[in-house]
Amino acid sequence: MATAEHLKTLIKTHFNNDKERFTSLTLQVAAYEARQGHTALAHEIREIVDESKKTLVKVIPLHKDLEDLVLLSTPQERLKNLIANDPTIKRIKRIIHEFRQQGALKKHGLNNRRKLLLTGPPGTGKTMTASILACELHLPLLTVLMDKLITKFMGETSAKLRQIFNVIQEKQGVYLFDEIDAIGGERGRDNDVGEMRRVLNAFLQFIEQDESNSVIIAATNNVSLLDQALFRRFDDVLHYEKPSIEEAKLLIENRISNFKPKRFPLARCANHALSLSHAEITQACDDAIKDAILNEQKTISGALLQEMLDYKKDAYNNRK
Repeated sequence: MATAEHLKTLIKTHFNNDKERFTSLTLQVAAYEARQGHTALAHEIREIVDESKKTLVKVIPLHKDLEDLVLLSTPQERLKNLIANDPTIKRIKRIIHEFRQQGALKKHGLNNRRKLLLTGPPGTGKTMTASILACELHLPLLTVLMDKLITKFMGETSAKLRQIFNVIQEKQGVYLFDEIDAIGGERGRDNDVGEMRRVLNAFLQFIEQDESNSVIIAATNNVSLLDQALFRRFDDVLHYEKPSIEEAKLLIENRISNFKPKRFPLARCANHALSLSHAEITQACDDAIKDAILNEQKTISGALLQEMLDYKKDAYNNRK
């Protein structure tokens, strides 16, 4: 059976409501049981985890024209799971605090921050922030699939946007417009087309007129492409960066967890992680853990993790 240390940590994460950590530890228990030869038990544990994930995402039942356009999920991400710089964490905490105290603000004619623009490279925490806000505020997360909004309904996009903002008014939640530059590109560019200018104008109008109790988040990897008029429509703009050395150390330490040996070159591994995003570092850690499991090792070596981090860097460099 699982070790006493596994059980104690599982109990702690359960009562801390740390869903992601609990899931990670549960999979580690499954790996431990597999190493002990208890393959049937390990398989059952993994099936339980997989089944729990299926219930978290579904297509929201909207007007038939909007089917497959908005995804509804119930995130379990907590703010303590986000690795970011102190100013960003402080601003997210302020957004949460203002939302919880919106009644007190409205008594003085003030509104809480709820229209947010998140910018930064891919994999730096923008989507995770939307999940965290939904979890911390006990609201559903509704993700608008921008690619389908544009390609599937070209010529009708403004009408679909109006229907989405009607839903925002009717159903309180955290609404994420990811890759907003798909419609929010700067007006007047040489490659701009009339249809997209009309879509952007419609979006600007809808978000400015919105008086719902929902949180509206627009995220982009390409802030330089955005029309400047977008910025004035948001209550707050959060900029995300790739992790610093200290943030990379914390991210690695949290991710490899029970697979970390007593003596581990954390600083050296963090140096190898420079220029990688949070998501890429996480993937490298997971790859190292999987390698250890498949080779029946209880810990990962610094050399192995450095190899996985360098592999991620090579993959990035080859994309250029």
